[in-house]
Amino acid sequence: MLSNPPFRFSRARRVVSGAIVALSIALFACVYAGGQSPSESASAGTPAADRGRILLVLPFDNRTGQPSLEWVREAAAELLSSRFRSVGFAPMNRADRMYALDHLGLPQGFQPSRASSLKLAQTLDADQIVVGSFITDGNNIVADARLVDVPHLRMGEAVTARGDMHDIISVFDSLAWKLTRQLDPRISVAEETFIAAGKNIRIDAFEQYIRGITEPDQIERLKHLQSSVKLSSDFSPAWMALGREQYNGQQFEQAADAFSRVDKNGIDGLEAGYYRGLSLLFSGNYAGAEKAFAEVAKILALAEVVNNEGVAVSRQAHDATVLFVQAAADDPNSADYHFNLAVSLRRHGQATPAMNELAQCLKLRPNDTEAVALQAAWRQPTLRPVSQTTGTTAEPAPDPLERIVRTFDAAAFRQAAQMLDQVDAAKLAALPPAEQAQKLAVQAKGSLDRGLILEAERLYQSAVSADPNSAEAHAGLAMVRERAGAVDAARREAEKALQLKPTIDAYLVLGRLDLDANRLSEAGNEAAAALKLEPANAFATDLVRKVQAKTGQTK
Repeated sequence: MLSNPPFRFSRARRVVSGAIVALSIALFACVYAGGQSPSESASAGTPAADRGRILLVLPFDNRTGQPSLEWVREAAAELLSSRFRSVGFAPMNRADRMYALDHLGLPQGFQPSRASSLKLAQTLDADQIVVGSFITDGNNIVADARLVDVPHLRMGEAVTARGDMHDIISVFDSLAWKLTRQLDPRISVAEETFIAAGKNIRIDAFEQYIRGITEPDQIERLKHLQSSVKLSSDFSPAWMALGREQYNGQQFEQAADAFSRVDKNGIDGLEAGYYRGLSLLFSGNYAGAEKAFAEVAKILALAEVVNNEGVAVSRQAHDATVLFVQAAADDPNSADYHFNLAVSLRRHGQATPAMNELAQCLKLRPNDTEAVALQAAWRQPTLRPVSQTTGTTAEPAPDPLERIVRTFDAAAFRQAAQMLDQVDAAKLAALPPAEQAQKLAVQAKGSLDRGLILEAERLYQSAVSADPNSAEAHAGLAMVRERAGAVDAARREAEKALQLKPTIDAYLVLGRLDLDANRLSEAGNEAAAALKLEPANAFATDLVRKVQAKTGQTK
């Protein structure tokens, strides 16, 4: 097993050690303040968190005999991983898998056997593997999958999903739901919601995205990813992949634009913000870079983020010493952070502290030639070398610029982000049930407004579990069911909400359902009730207008 696998760490990485310690203290403070065990607190709103379900979804075996469908192998892994993540599990990403294959000496296109799959999962410290395959049956695709319990070396029962080739995303969404029910029967998110989560993904854009992340040739990768975002301008994963390719190709202005289009609240949000900052920094937009790094630091003020924010501030001829102090304090074993602090201190007239920081840099990295030369120059600042050609003394060389941290350790960021989530969950669990439900319902509404229907249902379900009498949670579930096309379930949840108290969202759901069913009298009454609760509500006003249009009435 690797000494430092990319997702679950055997030791805390230096760059996040300060953040992890602080978050751990906060977590335990929240837990014991609320009188609950860590497992009870950490599971609030995250059904799989208390059991540490780390999943590895392997590319599916293409048994169709059609090379044109090879892209579906990776598509299956991407789709299933995305759905598992949305309902609270922690699936490995493709980069984690590529990392493990590389360290096992296996090619990226390797099709593992059961034994090598287990070795791969153990390398990544995964709890479960998902293995599967697909075939074609006329115009249909048939996909099956199994769960492998890694610690117990036990394989679960096979699950199968089938559907039209043009509806391939729904097929794998259905498969993901069936596997989720095996992983944790307590997760009650409906199958319709899983399928609805992928309804807005264009299959052609998704295919181009998959080809763009798997194509070995860099130029071809760019072409596929550019095609993907052209076909679907709001497809965040494709923008993220395109940004990476452009950044690696030193197309920094284009990369900054691509990273700006990634969902800031999604799984790639922090990484996109960090690399957007670097892209802006390298393209000379220092003010933009400062803002980008500052936005990331608001969520996770890790050393590399704060350091680069300091570089952006310094390049604008402003004093960034306080930021370099913070970076060096967060990661005292980084020679570069001490170097940067030394340069900043010296530039702003603090010669003695600057020498001390430079000495610390050289203690950590004795062979740093730039730092050695700088130390010599600072020790004898009055000496000026004589030019051999002109016989005149030369001006001393200016101090170097502060160093930029050019890499982003996404795994370390995920580790720290997970700790933050646990702190939030612990705080939530310490609240009375009604307050828990209220806060979860607010979070769920935010997810629903962003189109994250699976996340929304999971949070609304958690709210109902915390307080079955939460009208807002039942109304929220009604909205989720409505978007998923589950009309009867949506009506039941809306009626349940109204039994508890008048809720505008519940009235609006019922009004829209009755309008679609041509029950115009009921729809009119529900629209009027919604307007009575909120006279300025745009959705209620629109519903009234639609009812009036159908009945031939005018205001």
